[in-house]
Amino acid sequence: MNNVDVLVIGAGAAGLMCAIEAGKRGKNVLVLDHANKAGKKILMSGGGRCNFTNLDVSDKNFISNNPHFCKSALSRYTPQDFIALVKEHDIPFHEKTLGQLFCDNKSKDILNMLLKECEAGSVIIELDTTVEVISQESSGQFIVKTAQEGFVCQSLVIASGGLSIPTMGASPFGYKIAAQFGIDVLPTRAGLVPFTAHTQDKETLETLAGISLSCIASCHKKSFREGILFTHRGLSGPAILQLSSYWLPGETVTINFLPDHDLFKLLTVEKRQDQKITVRTFLNQHFPKRMVSAWLDTDVADKNLKTLSDHQLKIIANAFQAWEIKPNGTEGYRTAEVTLGGVNCDAISSKTFEASQVSGLYFIGEVLDVTGWLGGYNFQWAWASGFAAGQVV
Repeated sequence: MNNVDVLVIGAGAAGLMCAIEAGKRGKNVLVLDHANKAGKKILMSGGGRCNFTNLDVSDKNFISNNPHFCKSALSRYTPQDFIALVKEHDIPFHEKTLGQLFCDNKSKDILNMLLKECEAGSVIIELDTTVEVISQESSGQFIVKTAQEGFVCQSLVIASGGLSIPTMGASPFGYKIAAQFGIDVLPTRAGLVPFTAHTQDKETLETLAGISLSCIASCHKKSFREGILFTHRGLSGPAILQLSSYWLPGETVTINFLPDHDLFKLLTVEKRQDQKITVRTFLNQHFPKRMVSAWLDTDVADKNLKTLSDHQLKIIANAFQAWEIKPNGTEGYRTAEVTLGGVNCDAISSKTFEASQVSGLYFIGEVLDVTGWLGGYNFQWAWASGFAAGQVV
């Protein structure tokens, strides 16, 4: 048996941050991960440029059955704290939109920074290592056995993530460990994920695949103003991904494809001013031509505006500014960026991330029932929760 002070399972964002902070405190830290590379989700995030945080982070940007849980950690390790670390390592970055910060170069810059910090704290990282058995002795110490060897540790940190993107190695490991120790795990589902369409809608949407435009997508009393992307399977884009974390099966999504204007007003003004313009010609000025053709029947689209009543113009306007669709479902964990639900935060200390009923056992990052919006919020949660646990393990 090898003795370590702190054993972290999961070499992702939260696990590495926790290991760094524990290493700074002089702890003997070991990180285990079944993947062949550390930080795989860091590397693929943000289109390969890593949206590592957001300039404007608050508890309002997170979903949890315990909405107050995230406040403490987020207040103790802020975006500015992580930005300071990024600057210390001379990593060039930029704000893309809505406060989202990305590397100028590659995501590897962030991962290399974390690995250098781990090295400075003498943290040992072992990859391609599958944990087979975890148990706790009467002394309170934990025994962690892999196929190759065994470890004894005082503090055990579960940073194994959720179920999103199984091809990257995602698994229910963390939930199983929580259950083993009698810790409640809330039902999980895919978040930040594209919608799939019913057959009758899919036929229309397929003709629009590849079209992207700005919109306001609404559902469940929640609205997001960002881009939408039509796909062969349904709907995607930032606005849809954001909304997917709030949407429940069977609910209807409403979309405004012209958020800066009142289309009915535009139509009525144009009707008075131009005696010859058709509905299609006018709408083609505001929407992609393929979309106009798909949204309106030919006999309506080719009519002269002046021949239509205000009631008919209202129907046309609503088709573009209050379009309703009931998604068939989502693409699931295969393409989801995050997992909703997870280890119940009511069973975890918001200050230390230690399990209330199991001394020395900690849960951080995505394995917990805390899910951020799209735009760097989930990374900030990883940094903040990892930092908080790293101060005490």
